[in-house]
Amino acid sequence: MNASTLDRPWLKAYPPGVPADVDTAQYRSLVELLEEGFRQYADRAAYSFMGKEISFGQTDRQSQALGAYLQGLGLVKGDRVAIMMPNVPQYPIAVAAILRAGFVVVNVNPLYTPRELQYQLKDSGAKAIVIIENFAHTLEECVADTPIQHVVLCAMGDQLGMLQGALVNYVVRNVKKMVPDFNLPDAVRFNDALAQGTRASLKRPELNPDDVAVLQYTGGTTGVSKGAVLLHRNIIANLLQSDAWNAPAMKGLPASEQVTYVCALPLYHIFAFTINMMLGMRTGAKNILIPNPRDLPAVLKELAKHRIHSFPAVSTLFNGLANHPDFNTVDWSHLRVSLGGGMAVQSAVAKLWLEKTGCAICEGYGLSETSPSACCNPTTSKTFTGTIGVPIPGTWLKLLDDEGQEVGPGQAGEIAIKGPQVMAGYWQRPDETAKVMTADGYFKSGDIGIIDEQGFFKIIDRKKDMILVSGFNVYPNEIEDVVGKLEGVLECACIGVADDRTGEAVKLVIVKKNPELSEEQIREYCKANLTGYKQPKVMEFRAELPKTPVGKILRRELRDKK
Repeated sequence: MNASTLDRPWLKAYPPGVPADVDTAQYRSLVELLEEGFRQYADRAAYSFMGKEISFGQTDRQSQALGAYLQGLGLVKGDRVAIMMPNVPQYPIAVAAILRAGFVVVNVNPLYTPRELQYQLKDSGAKAIVIIENFAHTLEECVADTPIQHVVLCAMGDQLGMLQGALVNYVVRNVKKMVPDFNLPDAVRFNDALAQGTRASLKRPELNPDDVAVLQYTGGTTGVSKGAVLLHRNIIANLLQSDAWNAPAMKGLPASEQVTYVCALPLYHIFAFTINMMLGMRTGAKNILIPNPRDLPAVLKELAKHRIHSFPAVSTLFNGLANHPDFNTVDWSHLRVSLGGGMAVQSAVAKLWLEKTGCAICEGYGLSETSPSACCNPTTSKTFTGTIGVPIPGTWLKLLDDEGQEVGPGQAGEIAIKGPQVMAGYWQRPDETAKVMTADGYFKSGDIGIIDEQGFFKIIDRKKDMILVSGFNVYPNEIEDVVGKLEGVLECACIGVADDRTGEAVKLVIVKKNPELSEEQIREYCKANLTGYKQPKVMEFRAELPKTPVGKILRRELRDKK
């Protein structure tokens, strides 16, 4: 493909030095990338957790041992191994072990109910799971109805040394009561598995770019949760694309200074999996592992110990931190990239973040099915654009109408994505794959967007979140963005509710920052800022909004509980 700005108008927006395409053949597999990182950066800290640093060299040795242990269980190339943990050092060790042994990583949300966990383990056919003891009771309830044959059990303090580890485990189990009783008699402790694996040797399977690396389950926003099949080459492509995209912002850092990432997004989510863990292996970065991003005082206390360069997060986390009284205990002056993804970044949040850190939130866009990044604003941008930016190197986007025909500039259409990071399909669901893939290889995202003359894309909304009021389309993102700017509003979400007169009406759910803020004030503000059919007919105040563990607001749950 020629790097033609006629075909790709967005190339004009690329910062100097960012290529139109990346060479995705640099590595045959993620294992090649991991082992290059282990060799190059052996003595550097790869992860910081609870005040302890774990080096690339340690991660190398421990992942070899765990990989050998897993192979010793009789698992063969292509078998699926689940991981169910928050951001603890055992997570990246397990990922490297599973991939090096030739198996497939199945990322599992640790907050799943037994029903959800059973579904994912059965659907993926996982034969083994590496799980933290805090959630072992969930596994116990459903394990008999899954293909799981082997359980490796981790504890919060496994990687903290004998004394600190024992203390942390005591507090987690007995003081904070974070480990409900469970009975998994055949489970093997993580450190015991490492000890056994150290006495064996890891057999290196032949891995190709088209081998499956990860099954990344979608949130099920359009129905049943499906496993996006991400090949080694998909994730390699995306981390190389991201590396090229971040380069202009990282340029000028002293060669002696190690890049430090905040890893507050959960590693089981594809955003952190690729942008923190895998990109960190490529760049030799240190990841600060945050096991519970909802504990804002603890997050800020941890970040105050470090010099931070890159912070990927969702809008709700940026907002929560920026509004926290301890925010200024952290030195934000070295921050080069604030990457917003997972949900729309609201302009009021972006404004506050820029004021407080001097680093503009650079909004991006992607999905589990695209490994995840597809679009991003230039990392050199000093302003918040309110768009999802432009397609990153090697990525093509177009907008389609309901008949699958491409629509022109200024017209809304479903965003369709093509590039080396697009999944191979949904795990064992050719029918579902056929619904989302076009004949010419584009993935249909389910998001409605428009493109401007500069090639910047803007999400208007998801197809199913759109509200139809008397035949007029109302997009919740717009209402939320407008109301989010009102002084005294901390967070808000907008959904459609049934209405006898207009078919649907707009309902607004608000979390107040200022308790004095009244419904009347909000209505007056909406009247001044929104045309009649967009104004909320129903209003509700809540102490908090329902969110996914990543921090994405669950409009679906608000709709279900209306």
